[in-house]
Amino acid sequence: MPMLKILIDECLDRRLAKEITHAHVKTVPDMGWAGLKNGKLLEKAQIHFDVFLTSDQNLSFQQNLQNYNITVIVLCSSRNQLEDLKKLVPSLLKVLSKPMSKQLIHIR
Repeated sequence: MPMLKILIDECLDRRLAKEITHAHVKTVPDMGWAGLKNGKLLEKAQIHFDVFLTSDQNLSFQQNLQNYNITVIVLCSSRNQLEDLKKLVPSLLKVLSKPMSKQLIHIR
């Protein structure tokens, strides 16, 4: 099975990338896409990545995610701090280990 390619949104701490094992992980700034609006960002992301990782819980209300060929995973934490997000990593890794099709997944 090819290595999963994951793009981390700029609203997440870039250090979160180190917590995601067995995947090819880049951040939005790594790709030179910082500041892009969500629609344009998802258009670009779907070409290069399998998964878009964000904490933007409003994304599915702002964009019709069915229009994009990418899985969107939303990390739902009380605070968007690295120590809080790290608590969600075991659940995230479990989700990433399973086959996935284009979908929206919330991890709490």
